[in-house]
Amino acid sequence: MLAEIFPNQNSTMTPELKNIEKQIKKTHKFAFTPKYKSEFHTQLSEKAFFATANQTFEKLDWDIIYVDEYSIEAKRKVKSLGMSQYTESILVTFNYGKIKVKSESLGNEFWDNGKNSKRVHLFIHIFQDIEKNYNRDELKEIEKQQEAKDNWDDYQIPTELPKPNTVRKENIIFPIIFAIITAIILAFLIAKISLTGNYIIFLFEFLIGLALAFSLKIGIKLGNFTDLNKLRNILIVSIIIFFIGNQLFQYNLILVKNNLESIRFFEFLKLRLQQGLTIKSLNVGAIGLIISWVLQLGLTFVFGYLNLTRFLISYVVKRIPTEVIDFAFYHFVKGKEEIQVRAELSSLGWTNEHNQDEVFEAIDGIQVNNEMNRTT
Repeated sequence: MLAEIFPNQNSTMTPELKNIEKQIKKTHKFAFTPKYKSEFHTQLSEKAFFATANQTFEKLDWDIIYVDEYSIEAKRKVKSLGMSQYTESILVTFNYGKIKVKSESLGNEFWDNGKNSKRVHLFIHIFQDIEKNYNRDELKEIEKQQEAKDNWDDYQIPTELPKPNTVRKENIIFPIIFAIITAIILAFLIAKISLTGNYIIFLFEFLIGLALAFSLKIGIKLGNFTDLNKLRNILIVSIIIFFIGNQLFQYNLILVKNNLESIRFFEFLKLRLQQGLTIKSLNVGAIGLIISWVLQLGLTFVFGYLNLTRFLISYVVKRIPTEVIDFAFYHFVKGKEEIQVRAELSSLGWTNEHNQDEVFEAIDGIQVNNEMNRTT
């Protein structure tokens, strides 16, 4: 299960596959998010389809990020300058022998240079190549293996589990303190930078959101606090503190620099609005300044919330041993209710209800992470 959160990043396509890819004719697409789709038919059963799609994605070195009853989705990753990034999302759906394959660009490009069509037809080529090499006995075997995999039939039920951690009471104080302190420090630093005219929109919102989320990450660990709704509210308050603090620090820095004493803070804000916002040589006025403030607040929240959610998921998953998560998930797969899974955990030493809640929280976190992987 943890492999779904931290997919393999080391393997690459073989020279043979790269050569096949080069021979595929491009179909160029133009859109805000370019995409390309095609479909074909197969004689494979649903179980055999999923097994073959898994093999295809593995052969192409595309990370599987999501699987449901009728579809499987992966992302293609490339390395550039020592960094990895996803470039396309490939969704494959199965419906009574009809397979649809769709590739969608993940960047901000308007033209995909035919890459999506290459992804789609490369997948189809490899899938059909694997399919045609099956004989009847092999098909029965892979169907059996896929069903066993889906039902966790090969899972070996352990006779013991790692001991649970000592129960720690949740403490909201730590996230609050770290978020407020970070917001004030950031407000001062950004105020200094803003007065030099070197503020870069989007970049600074991303960095501020990341810094506030990271401060909450520290608070989460120290306080063992995992209530996402309350953490989100703390993030919102910290962003407001940052924004107001930024204006206050700019106000005081300008007063000190220009030896001004009579002007008050609200008069300072009024003057800023009257002066408006100048982008290069164009002054967009007070409305432009207000819009820029709203945009900064919104972007900071979006970046901060995304990072906060990922930090929180990582924490709730890593604090529970993988063996325990798999044990509980296995019993859910077998159709047991929560109270029955609690009984199974209790039988192997996880008797405390709080520890059990943390196990369920980890399972929920993995599922949320898989959903986030589809959209980010």
